[in-house]
Amino acid sequence: MVTITENSPNNTITKFPPGPRVPRFIQTWRGILSPKKYLEKAVLDYGDLYTAQFSGFPTQVVVSNPQAIQEIFTADSKLFESAPTNKILQPIVGDYSVILMDGDRHLHQRRLLMPPFHGERMRTYGNLICNIAEQVISQCQIGQTFTARSVMQNISLRVILGAVFGVNEGERFDQLRTLLTEMLDTFNNPLSSSVLFIKVLQQDLGAWSPWGYFLRKRQEIDQILYAEIRERRSENNSSREDILSLLMSARDEEGQPMTDVELRDELMTLLFAGHETTATALAWSLYWIHHHPEVHEKLLKEIEAIAPTDTTTISQLPYLNAVCSETLRIYPIAWFAFARILKAPLQILNYEFPAGTVLSPCIYLIHHRPDIYPEPDCFKPERFLERQFSPYEYFPFGGGNRRCLGMAFALFEMKLVLTTLLSRYSMALGNNHPVHPVRRGLTFAPSGGVRMVLKGKR
Repeated sequence: MVTITENSPNNTITKFPPGPRVPRFIQTWRGILSPKKYLEKAVLDYGDLYTAQFSGFPTQVVVSNPQAIQEIFTADSKLFESAPTNKILQPIVGDYSVILMDGDRHLHQRRLLMPPFHGERMRTYGNLICNIAEQVISQCQIGQTFTARSVMQNISLRVILGAVFGVNEGERFDQLRTLLTEMLDTFNNPLSSSVLFIKVLQQDLGAWSPWGYFLRKRQEIDQILYAEIRERRSENNSSREDILSLLMSARDEEGQPMTDVELRDELMTLLFAGHETTATALAWSLYWIHHHPEVHEKLLKEIEAIAPTDTTTISQLPYLNAVCSETLRIYPIAWFAFARILKAPLQILNYEFPAGTVLSPCIYLIHHRPDIYPEPDCFKPERFLERQFSPYEYFPFGGGNRRCLGMAFALFEMKLVLTTLLSRYSMALGNNHPVHPVRRGLTFAPSGGVRMVLKGKR
């Protein structure tokens, strides 16, 4: 591989991999509008470590080599910081989100937020997830065509509201569901998503401008969240076990509780990350299951052999797990793990990177390496029955100390929702048009949202 070399301050030779020579703004637009084509061409031309430049971001090294990913994910987390590279999320989640923290503060907040999404506390949400899935899908008419992603978003948003607040019904929560959907729909296509990536476009030109619309929806959401926080503080009910109550009871090392602004930012993080991604993954699952009749038949046979209310058994079904895993492999919801900025020099493979280098692990490119996944563009759940992939070959939720803390909960929810829908209803794709990934904000969703028809009850 050809390398670009330069002298570092300590007179050692520092190597950087080559990358596209086109101007930064062209790489930016290609990454926004045609990310699949851009990534596949770059890795073909420059290899599995290449240098990329995007507007509003520092120059970064895109990594799609499993050994290099392992060295990044297993290195001492004190070597890196990630918060500065996540600033693109600040308008949505706020300054005090765990996503925008580093070091001990980040670790402390992860430990605080993790318990509700793991173990027994997570499993207490099993019946809630199944009931919500049944309630939402029952509102669709037999013979009616519906958009899978919208229906799945309704389900996943109700689930995360129930987990975070302990309730998901009532006027306040109906408003919150509507406003969150409207706010995130501001970035529902590649062109509107560019507002997040290009700062100069973030101009409030009134309620009908994209950024102005987003800001007004965010303000309405904030009003609801702060009202809920004030109400909870006045109640002072120590018996509640929802996530908001957990956060409100937490104390820092000086014995101080979280402020209203800190609570708001963590709530927005959970609401945003806890439903948007799961809804998209469920829509993709329904597409692939019904696009491949043999997958649907095999999955239905496995599901029908167990009690549909046994949530623990459902979560352990091998073929269901394989279907969910392959869904997240072929088109991961996020195509990059959180980038890392080196705080000290680090050698990775045959490169010695100086402090300040931005390393960006690419989930999509790793998941499409033919040496790991033969015929990578084919949907084959059996891959996950035939072998176990390392967390450096398969990491749809990121890795290391930045792996999504809601991973177990998201997979649990996916499996329960799919089992509830498939065991009780017969569905079919609304058309035979191929579905492709398109940018939706910072994530990638199925084009058209997956049109489906509810054929009848089983």
